[in-house]
Amino acid sequence: METKRQIDPRATSRALWFPAKGECVLREEQVLAPAPHEVVVRTMFSGISRGTESLVFAGKVPESEYDRMRGPHMAGSFPFPVKYGYSAVGRVEQGPASLVGKAVFCLHPHQDMFVADAASVIVIPEGVPTARAVLAANMETALNIVWDATILPGDRVAVFGAGVVGTLVAHIASRIVGTEVLLIDSNPERRRLAAGLDLDFARSEDAWGEFDVLVNASGSGEALAQAIELAGQEARIVEASWHGDKPVSLPLGGAFHARRLTIASSQVGSVPPDRRVRWSYARRLGKALDLLRDDRLDVLVSGETRFADLEADYPRIIADPNTLCHRICYEE
Repeated sequence: METKRQIDPRATSRALWFPAKGECVLREEQVLAPAPHEVVVRTMFSGISRGTESLVFAGKVPESEYDRMRGPHMAGSFPFPVKYGYSAVGRVEQGPASLVGKAVFCLHPHQDMFVADAASVIVIPEGVPTARAVLAANMETALNIVWDATILPGDRVAVFGAGVVGTLVAHIASRIVGTEVLLIDSNPERRRLAAGLDLDFARSEDAWGEFDVLVNASGSGEALAQAIELAGQEARIVEASWHGDKPVSLPLGGAFHARRLTIASSQVGSVPPDRRVRWSYARRLGKALDLLRDDRLDVLVSGETRFADLEADYPRIIADPNTLCHRICYEE
């Protein structure tokens, strides 16, 4: 039996919109009555993913990527105005009886109440705090990167970029038996972040060695060039950064060809071909949530802001290079 889905047609929600480059505003939106296959979700938390959201906020999404960059519940269109974001945690207020009252994760922009297809929400598993579940989208990306990198037991792995995604890639890789993982970043303050997850760390200028697998999650072309320098014979380099409209130059002379190096891209929009038959997007996101049981991962949440203050605080959060995942709290 399903609960009553009829809601007040006059009900409104508030959502964060980007009307123009470097601008954001909280706008009221009408909440439509849900269809039988939909749920009404009251948001508890959302997370700002600084890397991608900063490019959207700055209008740096290339025109060629307008369609591919559309989020599942994005509104508007690139470049502006656009409602963008993909890390919402809330409680189902109306919908199928099996979901009502459950805490769920949804790839949805920053909005205090929304209607979505029931198939697009994932119930947060026991043992994962709802406040930590805002990391699910980043964990899903990191899991996909590790799959694309084909990291195997015993591999020496270098991960460039101690942001949320890079740190999660290093975290997952370090749990593969026998791996030796080094997290590399130009910011020495990230050493404490790495230590909190029992990861070895090196500043970019101090990194050395020869690696089997190298992942660039830094958003830096210089880091990708350094990955080429540190790659061993026939090593695999995975470019996991999204550079937006910024061109990147690479040193493809020197030993690049002699070492027979491979540079591959990784993008969460596609499950790797060797897993695509068995792994749906829902299964992958469910596993990402399951991987968030580790209490140490709370170190990746670098700050909190009330949703009511988001319009004023968002530019500062995006501009701060020390921002990891910034959590938005909707409950007063």
